[in-house]
Amino acid sequence: MTVLLLILSVVSGVFLGKYFGKKEKLAKNLLILSAGFLITICLNEVFPQVYTAETGTSLGIFVIAGVLLQMILEALTKGFEHGHFHHHNEHNILPAALMVGLFIHAFIEGIPLANEEHELSPYLWGIVFHNLPISFILGAFLFNRKHESKSAPSYPSFLIVALFALASPMGMLLGNYFNPDLQPYFLAIVGGIFLHISSVIIFESNKNHNIDWLKIGLVILGVSLALVMHLFHDHSQIIHHH
Repeated sequence: MTVLLLILSVVSGVFLGKYFGKKEKLAKNLLILSAGFLITICLNEVFPQVYTAETGTSLGIFVIAGVLLQMILEALTKGFEHGHFHHHNEHNILPAALMVGLFIHAFIEGIPLANEEHELSPYLWGIVFHNLPISFILGAFLFNRKHESKSAPSYPSFLIVALFALASPMGMLLGNYFNPDLQPYFLAIVGGIFLHISSVIIFESNKNHNIDWLKIGLVILGVSLALVMHLFHDHSQIIHHH
């Protein structure tokens, strides 16, 4: 079920992006909604698991490492993860660099899923909600380029989608071979990635710094959805590592 959800979140997002990709406002709204959801999952689910783990190590360093890692990956993806894509500069985004950046990003997010106690955990839904708008933008970019025939998309386009869809499941598979005691460290790194992406989307300045009520409403909706999931999620089986 977990692997199926991860793959479907990418495939469905790409499909929507292919056919509705020219509606940039829709993509932006999806990103804002997912950012509200993601930052709430990060603060209510990921960080509590990180900071209640008795590792004897300052896990905050790994959170910072996640933030820095995401900043480095954005040099490859050009900010794809938080909607920094415009058709007029698409030639600046090399498919190979985009593929590598998105793969590493999604692969690392998948590693902690190997040790999640609940199959349909809020952490998993955080990744799913995060994948949808990214995949939407990815589908719009790959299948609506001017130099690409809509009837016969190029081979690299399908390769990029396939690798992105399989990245988190592959990370999850690799996570099975790690000592479960390393879970807090991987969660801390992913928490840093989540924190950076969601905060950039939420706190980006509006035009002329006017209040954007739609943006505020979408963030509140995303936060509310995550809070509802948090309330109905059983936290009694969270493992404290020694």
